[in-house]
Amino acid sequence: MDYWIIEHRGATISRDELLNEVWGYNALVSTRTVDVRVAWLRQKVETNPRHPLFILAVHGMGYKFVG
Repeated sequence: MDYWIIEHRGATISRDELLNEVWGYNALVSTRTVDVRVAWLRQKVETNPRHPLFILAVHGMGYKFVG
């Protein structure tokens, strides 16, 4: 996921798309897998993970890497 989201810089990527493209997992139910991984990435790359500047949540859509 780390490199995949960087390669799609600026694009809003849904949780379902991340699950499918990164893990090959097609979920019919909601999962927190993506949210947990994004939180882990933020811990690694953000100065203040509670107020991210690089990996942003787009409400109702997914995530966007803007770094």
